[in-house]
Amino acid sequence: MSDCIFCKIIAGEIPSATIYENEEFKAILDRFPANEGHVLILPKNHTPNIFEIDPEQAGRLFTLAAKIARAMKEVLGFEHMNVMQNNGTVAGQTVFHFHLHLIPRYENDGITIQYKPMELTDEQIETMRKKLEQA
Repeated sequence: MSDCIFCKIIAGEIPSATIYENEEFKAILDRFPANEGHVLILPKNHTPNIFEIDPEQAGRLFTLAAKIARAMKEVLGFEHMNVMQNNGTVAGQTVFHFHLHLIPRYENDGITIQYKPMELTDEQIETMRKKLEQA
């Protein structure tokens, strides 16, 4: 994709702080991080979102994420992490190339990632469970 910033990073057209790369993925430090050590894992093939990524590739990406997260924890010395992935503008996606965020968390770092929990009845939950089970 000629206008995709992550495709340009992967192609080497835009410099990046690469921490890991293989034939399928590139892991970089986020240029505009939520916290120090914030990493993005990018598939090298352009895939817009989770709805379109190959499930087997997604599995390999998450396996890599677990390895990188362990290395980050060891090197950076944090105890907590957010693992985030947004799909669509309403969900906060700003670059439409699938990517996974690994965000180190430190005590009193000022970052908040919250949602207001809904209060559902047991009947509402069971109705949703049945719909998803059938799919």
